[in-house]
Amino acid sequence: MKTEIGLAGKVARAFIASKLTPLIVGASILLGLAAVVMLPREEEPQIVVPMIDVFVAMPGASAKEVEERVTKPMEKLLWEVPGVEYIYSTSSPGQAMAIVRFYVGQNEEDAIVRLNQKMLANFELIPPGASQPLVKPRSIDDVPILALTLSSNTYDAFTLRRIAAQVHDQIKEVPDVSEVKLIGGQRRQIRVTLDESRLAAFNVAPAMIAPVLEQSNRQLQSGSFTAGNKEYLVETGGFLHTAEDVGAVVISAFNNRPVYLRDVARIEDGAEEASDYVMFGVPPSGGGVLNQTQPPQGGTPNVQPAVTISVAKRKGKNAIEIADKVLEKVEHLKGSLIPGDVTVTTTRNYGETASEKSNELLLHMFIAILSVAVLIWLTLGLRESGIVAIAIPVTLALTLAVFYFYGYTLNRITLFALIFSIGILVDDAIVVVENMARHYRMPENKGRQLIDIAVEAVDEVGNPTILATFAVIAAILPMAFVGGLMGPYMEPIPIGATAAMVFSLLVAFIVTPWASLRLLKRHEGGHHGEDENQEGRMTRLYRRVMSKLIRVPRWRYGFLAGVVLLLLASVSLFAFKAVRVKMLPFDNKSEFQIIIDTPEGTTLEQTAAVTREIADAVRAVPEVVNYQMYIGTSSPYNFNGLVRHYFMRRGANVADIQVNLVGKGERDAQSHDIAKRIRPAIQQIAAKHNARVKISEVPPGPPVLQTLVAEIYGPDYQRQMEIAKNIRDIFDKTPGVVDVDWYVEDDQPKFQFVVDKEKAALNGVSAEQIAATLKIAVDGLQVGLAHQATEKEDLPIVMRLPREQRSSIDDLKQIKVAGSQGNLVPLGELVKIVEQTNDKSIYHKNLMPVTYVTGDVAGSEESPVYAILQLNEAIEKMKLPEGYALERFVAQQPFTSEKFAMKWDGEWHITYEVFRDLGLAFAAVMVLIYVLVVGWFQSFKTPFAIMAAIPFSLVGILPAHGLMSAFFTATSMIGFIAGAGIVVRNSIILVDFVELRLKEGMPLADAVVDAGAVRFRPMMLTAAAVVVGATVILFDPIFQGLAISLMAGEIASLLLSRMTVPILYYLSERKKHSASETVIDNLPVEVLEETASTDATESSPGTAA
Repeated sequence: MKTEIGLAGKVARAFIASKLTPLIVGASILLGLAAVVMLPREEEPQIVVPMIDVFVAMPGASAKEVEERVTKPMEKLLWEVPGVEYIYSTSSPGQAMAIVRFYVGQNEEDAIVRLNQKMLANFELIPPGASQPLVKPRSIDDVPILALTLSSNTYDAFTLRRIAAQVHDQIKEVPDVSEVKLIGGQRRQIRVTLDESRLAAFNVAPAMIAPVLEQSNRQLQSGSFTAGNKEYLVETGGFLHTAEDVGAVVISAFNNRPVYLRDVARIEDGAEEASDYVMFGVPPSGGGVLNQTQPPQGGTPNVQPAVTISVAKRKGKNAIEIADKVLEKVEHLKGSLIPGDVTVTTTRNYGETASEKSNELLLHMFIAILSVAVLIWLTLGLRESGIVAIAIPVTLALTLAVFYFYGYTLNRITLFALIFSIGILVDDAIVVVENMARHYRMPENKGRQLIDIAVEAVDEVGNPTILATFAVIAAILPMAFVGGLMGPYMEPIPIGATAAMVFSLLVAFIVTPWASLRLLKRHEGGHHGEDENQEGRMTRLYRRVMSKLIRVPRWRYGFLAGVVLLLLASVSLFAFKAVRVKMLPFDNKSEFQIIIDTPEGTTLEQTAAVTREIADAVRAVPEVVNYQMYIGTSSPYNFNGLVRHYFMRRGANVADIQVNLVGKGERDAQSHDIAKRIRPAIQQIAAKHNARVKISEVPPGPPVLQTLVAEIYGPDYQRQMEIAKNIRDIFDKTPGVVDVDWYVEDDQPKFQFVVDKEKAALNGVSAEQIAATLKIAVDGLQVGLAHQATEKEDLPIVMRLPREQRSSIDDLKQIKVAGSQGNLVPLGELVKIVEQTNDKSIYHKNLMPVTYVTGDVAGSEESPVYAILQLNEAIEKMKLPEGYALERFVAQQPFTSEKFAMKWDGEWHITYEVFRDLGLAFAAVMVLIYVLVVGWFQSFKTPFAIMAAIPFSLVGILPAHGLMSAFFTATSMIGFIAGAGIVVRNSIILVDFVELRLKEGMPLADAVVDAGAVRFRPMMLTAAAVVVGATVILFDPIFQGLAISLMAGEIASLLLSRMTVPILYYLSERKKHSASETVIDNLPVEVLEETASTDATESSPGTAA
């Protein structure tokens, strides 16, 4: 019996009979419940990546001039800002845009301040003709959590927009709502449609009208005067309020009579000219909620005009609560602001999906706790399971409190961190409970005080438990230092698991002894003997096999060789592609987007026709509940769209289709399988219309530009585009590579009206007049607002020629400008028209000119790793006229752009970073564990015996991935690393028991066998607890790899390391005990085998208790 107790024993003695202990339990549970209530809930974790867009306009400048005058000087300044990781810039005709992305985790406000300060301090560098930079910060909080689509058979897009504008005001009143946007519909506009012939009849040119209208639409405060002891205010002028007011403006005089605007133009108060279309559709089955009170007025059945209201939330607020409040508010508006024949459909609700996911995972957590408690009940007994059922919730509750104080939200990652921890943290409680139960049964403890026995039992396993717990922490914590976008995404797992391990250790020494003292009973002799027999049966086989493995060299080395062969065979599964590597598998979401790009120059109506045809293919999919077509504008974006800047998609040649599927519980197919199934049909339609179509799924982890991205660098941008075209063709021809596109616009014809300066001067016409006239004619010119106080949106007055008078060059030539003598001169006489091709945008990444080729991966090999290997073979064969091969980079950009080169980016880049960082984390894990074990055992050799078991878990992990047709993902790697901690933990306690037996005088061979037998039940229980705890994770698409690694790794290490570690420890230590071990090794094989069998039969199974 020990005379002096260690740290664990002292802690146990302090709390085992204390009145504070139940209060600690209660306070911990309450703290955890408060954290569950107070933690904001989201489906995915918030990744803080400050991203800022900077826009500069330089009207009229070519793309090349914009690049040289604006983009390059601006990039150089932005590159000076501390914390900037990437600058992506685009130089287009007349404008430049730079996307500045800071390092992950940088403080958002600091980043915005630094960038703004850099811009403001260098305004003197802005060239003449360029605007001041417009700076727009972007963050994950800008992503709408809710989208409500208003549709109707009765009302057109114009009326729907006006209804939506009223609803917009009401939604903004909801607390914690951030940006609310209206997408689609036609705004109200006072349209002044000029009549060319009537203008000529009254000798009026279009450019003459604009200044007159602007001057007539003014109302100024002119001051005040005093009279009769009273002050009177004076206002001059008057605003234009209605179409009649606009029509009554006098624009000129002709033949001594006024010419009113209505004399030369048609004035209409109504919908603007359509620049986009938004439509809402449901499949023929009527899966959506279309209002069918009246038949659709033309067009495809089940398709209606629509307007979408997107709603974002404030940073750090609960998405579930905000979404519920907005929906409640909208429900109240039905019948008042929202007419009965307008249908409101919730086409996105991330609050609901977050609620579903968090509730599902909390349920899974409770199932895991219950399952582990039932497992302990079946193996140790009902009372023991009660103790574990107290320890687990206390530990998890304290971990939840850590999440709250750390600023995390309750999302799928934080909850998986808790579920993942259950199987690991239960081990501390199992070790303590099992050892206390064993001490209660020991005959020498009969008649002693229960408190003394309990403290002694806790103290006996205290030090190895502390060491083993820190070994697990050492295995998990380095993963918190994974860099890039994936780092903060996965950070809650190492942080949460580490906190859970620390708390589980404290609970094992504070709460578990207190609970054990009250729940465990001292067993009497009869029961003890019964248990001994049972234990003997469980370990007899182990003793027989281990005795042979230890004592017979042929068996021993044969076993070790077999284990090594199994390991090599398992690792070879990678080479044979029986197990494939991917960063993360696809998630099972209830939505995806179809991104449509028709060639530049395609009309809005043609793009709409292509979109409708693709939508018809979508309608045929049985799992589709509804879809929305956004033609000429962008749909509400998600995190993917934020990074890819989909929200900036505008123009006649772009469209999105947002596809919503029935709930996960109502369909058998995963969303990714549905997307794969629909792709051939829509690609066939796209090919027919020469369009590029991409299916954009919600990414399972951090979003990227595209799964496959080839970045082409070089000294000549024209040649870069030619090389990019060749690589795009290789992408198109490679099996499994789909949704291929490139960041190069199609040729779009452009007519440049070059002013003949001599003729213009002779007629007294300036170049500015000509430009203004063409602007009015073609694009339309906003000449102010009609001032209606109750109108929800601006009511612009827009002047333009009718479509039929601005649809050809000949029409435009006939437009008149006023000369200095009051004469009207047709434009055709003053300009020379040159037909050109519009400039293509020039892209830079980190100041280097770049051209992008993008693609996705589908088919049997859905990982970019294997697609890139195929593509590399084809690119290798590509010969450059410059006489050298195209050099390819993986992790970094080329150092110089003197030669043409290519870098792989996209999901591959993140995959590379993640597995590189996880590999480095694993290396750090091995070093930390080695140091810990050397410190404890004071031996440089012992750690090798203990750590040799780590790779053997791959014998279970890799075949299990192959059997379940699962990718080996980042979560699989996390499971392997965490499993390494558990394997080492078991090995430490195993070797600690061997040394304990050696101190008691037992021979090394017997001690090694006996330690394995003694540790059988707690090791088996730990493995079973990990397997049971991880079972609930097994069916999650993303974390399946983690569950497989933990479950299969634990089973393999239980079967292999329990035999491998004792053998390796025996081999490393037998020289110290050389006398007896040399005699054993020198005996004939037949004698050794007979001795081993006899020893195994005669060994007292009681030691395994």
